[in-house]
Amino acid sequence: MTSTAPAYLLALLQLSDSALPTGSFSHSLGLETSLHRGQVHDEPTFADWLTQFIRIQLVHSDGLAIRFALEAASEEELFRVDHELHAAALPREIREAGVKMGARMLDIARSVAPSRELESFARAVARGDCAGHPALAFAVAGKSLGVPAAELLATYMFSTATSLTQNAIRGIPIGQNAGQRVLRAAHREVGDGVVLVQTLGREDFGVTAPGLEIAQMQHERQRARMFMS
Repeated sequence: MTSTAPAYLLALLQLSDSALPTGSFSHSLGLETSLHRGQVHDEPTFADWLTQFIRIQLVHSDGLAIRFALEAASEEELFRVDHELHAAALPREIREAGVKMGARMLDIARSVAPSRELESFARAVARGDCAGHPALAFAVAGKSLGVPAAELLATYMFSTATSLTQNAIRGIPIGQNAGQRVLRAAHREVGDGVVLVQTLGREDFGVTAPGLEIAQMQHERQRARMFMS
């Protein structure tokens, strides 16, 4: 018996590869503050931090942004999602990280999965009409490729978890095998997150944990740092 993989699969795998040069290796998204405080110091404490990050910030920001981008019926609706996502990122380093990684994701996505929608979004970012968050570049590319919503969400969320785990391996540090155990345990959290994203409303967009947000703000003034955020 022979069969073919979905036409979008290889492009999706490429855009979600942990080696994709978006600069994510230089951002801990607040994790480093918890390392500095001693709150995260080994495999179990990092696994707990990652669980909370996925359940709260990733689901309610990037996850919902991807869903709303897929549902957008016009460029104006897409731009509104971009503006709200950018505004919801109160910590300066997190806003700047989104812009920097988004620019790289958008540039790579235009080569991997070229489309009129991506080109239009890129022009809006170049004009300054949009910030160009990586979740939205990923969503526009996925929409053009015809990736089912649940698959697109799961891929993006797990890719983010993988990047953070690689940074924890360097920053704590923990071993590569420990990182793989954390990622395996994150399968359930990502799956639950995909389900939750599809049930939330506009009023849930941008919800985050105050403690994480404060940690992300405090990182800016941390004396010794390995990461940019």
